[in-house]
Amino acid sequence: MVDVSEKAATQRRAVAESYVKLSAKTMRLIVDGRLPKGDALGTARLAGIMAAKRTPELVPLCHPLPLTHVDVQAAAHKAGVRFEATVSCTGQTGVEMEALTAACVAALTLYDMVKAVEKGATIEKIRLLAKTGGKSGTYKRSHRRG
Repeated sequence: MVDVSEKAATQRRAVAESYVKLSAKTMRLIVDGRLPKGDALGTARLAGIMAAKRTPELVPLCHPLPLTHVDVQAAAHKAGVRFEATVSCTGQTGVEMEALTAACVAALTLYDMVKAVEKGATIEKIRLLAKTGGKSGTYKRSHRRG
């Protein structure tokens, strides 16, 4: 684990996304609330929030952080669902891993909820969109990078 004891505590924020590609039929089931396992988007959002809080248990050498805010939004599209996770804290190291974990677990949870009706669902585009705070400053993904 990296020693961060000499680093100043600053406000940290990170935003990550994931996307689950689905058929139009499965998207109709999700939007209409007719999946066998129930409210897929609500369950996936909650799973992502819970996962962010448990990141140090899942990712070796990741510092436990006092998270002050975690939000996971789900946006239904014609061909799938996009999750966006935002995580904040005041600390000595960044929250990128917590945001990425939240986005990943939200996508995994949606996959679990739809696998009975669509085994071919695909999880895509798990990536950091932005981060602020700390010595390295601000990062924002360029739209050209895909």
